[in-house]
Amino acid sequence: MVRKPTPEDKFSFGLWTVGWAARDQFGDATRPELDPVESVHKLAELGASFVTFHDDDVVPFGSDAAERDRILDRFKGALSETGIAVEMVTTNTFSHPMFKDGAFTSNDRTVRRFALRKILRNVDLAAELDAKTFVMWGGREGAEYDASKDLWAAHQRYAEGIDTVAGYIKSKGYDLKIALEPKPNEPRGDILLPTIGHALALIDRLENGDIVGLNPEVGHEQMAGLNYTTGLAQALWCEKLFHIDLNGQRSIKYDQDLVFGHGDLFSAFATVDLLENGFPSGGPRYTGPIHFDYKPSRTEGMEGVWESAAANMATYILLKERALAFRADPEVQEALQAAGVFDLAQPTLDEGESLESFLSNRAAFEDVDVDALGAREYHFVRLNQLALEHALGAR
Repeated sequence: MVRKPTPEDKFSFGLWTVGWAARDQFGDATRPELDPVESVHKLAELGASFVTFHDDDVVPFGSDAAERDRILDRFKGALSETGIAVEMVTTNTFSHPMFKDGAFTSNDRTVRRFALRKILRNVDLAAELDAKTFVMWGGREGAEYDASKDLWAAHQRYAEGIDTVAGYIKSKGYDLKIALEPKPNEPRGDILLPTIGHALALIDRLENGDIVGLNPEVGHEQMAGLNYTTGLAQALWCEKLFHIDLNGQRSIKYDQDLVFGHGDLFSAFATVDLLENGFPSGGPRYTGPIHFDYKPSRTEGMEGVWESAAANMATYILLKERALAFRADPEVQEALQAAGVFDLAQPTLDEGESLESFLSNRAAFEDVDVDALGAREYHFVRLNQLALEHALGAR
């Protein structure tokens, strides 16, 4: 029996997840549209603590000011009634046909200016709702044809747009950070900032990059054949892991957005191990909300939507229990020691050792028994088996 979620779990859902009507490029919707207010109430009943949304998830695109205010007042009422908070807000710059060539990187300057205004208005809303993170996913920032973009100018405009938003946040004094969400492809053939590393490189060039970090998603990394946990680790190492998107993905294919753990389960265990236990020898930790960005299968009705939402939380809880037991197991600690995992935290050069001294130290090179080093066993398979047995609940 899986325990019920509690506020300490800090579970969060995008309104676009449970609210997806299951329309795809090959088929019409299989479920009715879902009122965001109903989603807030139902997610609260299931044990979630937070919701997130794109602007258009709550207020339909093109609504006038009076209608926007009416809808937002009703939405805020649902938040107040349930105790659910908004921890992250993002902006839809991909659905309307005007964004078919991107938002910040569109070849049409008028589109870029409209997108910037749309995003800045949503930044104001995020601050009003006391959200702490503003996610920016550039799903349309890309191309299908190499000749269709001046790629130097595209990166300039992308950086310009992000820097402008970050500068606006600072100028308004908002307690808000930006988190970029990388993805390699889909909906565009190739998307700019396809991976965590690409995004980090762009952030490093920003004038206001101190408040810009990352929101890595499981499926976005794994659909490129990358290791999500390793990506999270790099973002943590750079102190840029501002938010996370958890879901499931089965290998290199379209973005599946399965329930968390319903793709690569063992990888999901490794992710939860890092999130809950941190690095074996210490280091920065992720302390933010556990956010699910999945889509209920098109085969599900409304009952199945809520079953799938609950499944995300239940899977995380189960993996958390297994991960905590894994690290607490004395045999695992001994295996980590035997594998040299803790030794990796020791700097390669001695404290105060100069490069000149290192180069003259025969014990570091000339007198090393390379055959003995080549014969060393690391016992990584044993360590991985212990992880697998804990993940499966066999220990």
